[in-house]
Amino acid sequence: MYRPFSLFVGLRYTRAERRNHFISFISLISMLGIMLGIVALIVVLSVMNGFHKEIQERILGMAAHATLSAYASSGLADWQPLLEQVRADPRVEGAAPFVEIQAMLMQRGQTRASLLRGILPAEEDAVSALRADMIAGSMDDLEPGAFHIILGAELAAALGVTVGDQVTVVTPQVNVTPVGVMPRLKSFEVTGLFRIGMSEYDSGAGFMHMRDAAQLMRLGENHAGGIRLKFDDMFAAPRLAREIAYTLDQPYRVTDWTQVHRNFFAALRTEKRMMAIILSLIVAVAAFNIVSTMVMVVTDKRADIAVLRTLGASPSTIMAIFMVQGVTIGVAGTILGVIGGVLLGWNVEAIVAAIEQAFDVHFLDPSIYYISALPSDVRANDVIRVASAAFVMAVVATLYPAWRAARTDPVEALRYE
Repeated sequence: MYRPFSLFVGLRYTRAERRNHFISFISLISMLGIMLGIVALIVVLSVMNGFHKEIQERILGMAAHATLSAYASSGLADWQPLLEQVRADPRVEGAAPFVEIQAMLMQRGQTRASLLRGILPAEEDAVSALRADMIAGSMDDLEPGAFHIILGAELAAALGVTVGDQVTVVTPQVNVTPVGVMPRLKSFEVTGLFRIGMSEYDSGAGFMHMRDAAQLMRLGENHAGGIRLKFDDMFAAPRLAREIAYTLDQPYRVTDWTQVHRNFFAALRTEKRMMAIILSLIVAVAAFNIVSTMVMVVTDKRADIAVLRTLGASPSTIMAIFMVQGVTIGVAGTILGVIGGVLLGWNVEAIVAAIEQAFDVHFLDPSIYYISALPSDVRANDVIRVASAAFVMAVVATLYPAWRAARTDPVEALRYE
């Protein structure tokens, strides 16, 4: 006797030539449906991972993982010791001082609200990728006292300025003059343009030397608004920033990238989750096609079931035999789907590029979208979840047909044979 008996018979039934070829066709369709559903789910999740990773890298290329800033409006008067102290932590990859200003930029009748950041060019490379995103000019042109400014390419275009032009910066600070209270104005020369591919920065951000920003905000000449930090593990930034803050001599306001961009990244996670649920319905429909397939198989094998029962097979053995058949279809579809999905996910960018070149089309028009390629990031945990969900669906789909087979009455089954 072959052991386990139910597995042996179930696999024999799976390989055997059926009298009804339509059943074999439906079984093949069910397997292909599971395979295609898994391929679609893995590829879509991988592309969404790629987009999320690309956007995250662009945002964090400009935004620090965390910042330490003073509670006082006068900023940090003695920031150099603090900078050296946080740099001494082995988990900190980079740190740099900054001064941040909410301001209005005016030129040629155009006015734009913007976030201006005072930086030290020599220190900024430790926490941002601004230098790599420059499309005109250089960060090194930001010299103290020169009142130079670097603007996002879209912001410069909206103001109608380019390198060499002047823009007027209007800050919330005010001057008391004989004619009344006037906003604080200062003219800056545009010495550079940058483009990172995110409208939030390209159309609303600018950079100047930190000393010029401090002077503009009436801080001390050597004051900073805070310290920007970059960690070796950005996902641990909320915890690490607070751990470092607890070790400092005085309290500081702590913010991290998950707080600044909380709503945006939450929306991305929700989008991915809902897309996974919707596409899982494709796998569910294909998996539950196994129900109709197995019901027909049970009907086709009624005589065989009766013979096995008369030879001593228990109802649980009969149920296991037909569950083996249904699960085999599900496992085969799952394995093929995982292989196909992973291979397609790894090569989707090249495949899409080849299709665009062959048919002279653009799925993501560079003039409209910031990300014109189709990035893909295949993650093992996504593949495991998809494969596990498909396998569970296949198992669930076999329960009713197998239970029905186990309840077959041998006498009734053999009466008309």
